[in-house]
Amino acid sequence: MDARRIIATVRDGGTPSREELGWFAAGLADGGVTDAQAGAFAMAVLLRGLSEEGRVALTLAMRDSGQRLSWDLPGPALDKHSTGGIGDCVSLVLAPALAACGAYVPMISGRGLGHTGGTLDKLESIPGVTTLLDEARFRDTVGKAGCAIVAASAAIAPADRRLYAVRDVSATVESLDLITASILSKKLAAGLDGLVLDVKTGSGAFMKSEEDARGLAEALVSTANAAGCPTAAVLSDMNQPLVPSLGNALEVAEAMRVLTGAASGPLAEITAVLGGVVLCGGGLAPDVDTGAAAVAKAIASGAAAEAFGRMIAAQGGPLGFVEDWARFLPEATVIREVAAPATGYVAGFAGEALGLTVVGLGGGRQVESDTVDPSVGISDILPMGAWVEKGQPLARVHAARTDGADRAVAEVQAAVTLSDTRPEAPRLIRDRIGP
Repeated sequence: MDARRIIATVRDGGTPSREELGWFAAGLADGGVTDAQAGAFAMAVLLRGLSEEGRVALTLAMRDSGQRLSWDLPGPALDKHSTGGIGDCVSLVLAPALAACGAYVPMISGRGLGHTGGTLDKLESIPGVTTLLDEARFRDTVGKAGCAIVAASAAIAPADRRLYAVRDVSATVESLDLITASILSKKLAAGLDGLVLDVKTGSGAFMKSEEDARGLAEALVSTANAAGCPTAAVLSDMNQPLVPSLGNALEVAEAMRVLTGAASGPLAEITAVLGGVVLCGGGLAPDVDTGAAAVAKAIASGAAAEAFGRMIAAQGGPLGFVEDWARFLPEATVIREVAAPATGYVAGFAGEALGLTVVGLGGGRQVESDTVDPSVGISDILPMGAWVEKGQPLARVHAARTDGADRAVAEVQAAVTLSDTRPEAPRLIRDRIGP
C-alpha cells in the first residue's frame, strides 16, 4: 500500500478502505509513515472529513495499532471520559462510586491539557500515589479495589500517540473525526463493556458552543456503538467551575468532601447522572434513574469512599487517606483573597482564563517538561448568582510566591463578570445522547 494514495483519497473527498486505514495506523505506530505524511493526512481529514464508516474504521485501526486489554471479572468493565473543563474532578468520585455498585473501572486517564486540569495530576497530589502501573499491578488493583485510575502505557494505541503529536504542531487538533478517533481508540483498547461520555460546553470547555459540543457527542456515541462498545453521552454545562476550586490538591479536597458526605451540589449531581447512564448501559441498572439512585446511595453510605481508599492504597497512597484526607494534601505557602472590584451579582466567568491562571501559578504545564505544583490554584469561588459587596472576597488564590499571587488575584478579578441584574443559573445537564 502507499501512504500517498491514501492521503490523496481523503484529499479528494473519498474514504480509504478499512484495510488501507489499518495499514496507515500501523505505519504511524511503527514509523513506516513519515511525519510529513501524517501531517498531510491530518490536514486532509480536517478539511474534507471522513464518512461515518471511515471514522469508525480509523478508530478501530488506531485501537488495533497496539495492545488491547480484556477482562475476566465478576462484573462489567465500565468507564467515563470527559472532554474537559474547569473544576472537573468527576472521575475521582465516579470511579469508586461505580465500583461500589458492582462495576469494575479500568480508567485510563490523561494529564492537564491547555486550560483544563488532568485527572492524573490531581490524583498524584496525594502523597505516594502513582498512576504509572504495569499491566499486572493495574489488573490487580482493578480486581481488588474495583477501580484504578492510570496513565496509558506506550503500548496502548501508539498510532494515536504519534498522530496526536503531529496534530499539535500542524494546526489540525480541531478535526471532529480525529478528536473522535483519538478519544475512542484509547478507551476501546481498554476492553470496556460500557462507556459514558461527559461532553462539556461553555466558557470553561473546549467546545464553547452547544452546537459544537452536540456534534462531538453524536460523533463519539455513533462511532463507539458502531465499534461494539455500548456508549451514551451527557451534554453538561461548563460556564462556571463545576466545584468552587481549581487546582490539583484543591480539587481532590472537593472530591473528598462529596465522597465523605460533607458537601453535595453540582459535582454530586453530575456524578449520579453519569453513573446512572453507564450502569444502565452496562446492565447493572434497569434504567438511568435507578442507576443514578444507586450511585447516590453508594456515596451517601460511604461505600464509594471505601472503594476510593482501597484504590489509593493499592496505587501507593496512604492507608488512612479517606479517614484524614486533609492532613495529607499539600498546601500553598501564600493564600490571598480576591476582593470584588465592585458590588453586584456574579454574572459569568471567563472560564478558560481562570484555568490558565492556575497553569500560570504552576498548577499545569506550559510545556510538556514542566513540573506541576499540586498545592496551587483558586478556591472558594463564588457561584453565578451570588451577591457580593465591593471589597468582599470573590475567591482565594493559593500560590507558591507573592508575585505569582498578586498576578493571579488581578487575573481572577478580570475573569469574573459582575452585574446589577441577577443572572439565570445555567442548567447543569443540557441533554443526553444515545441509548
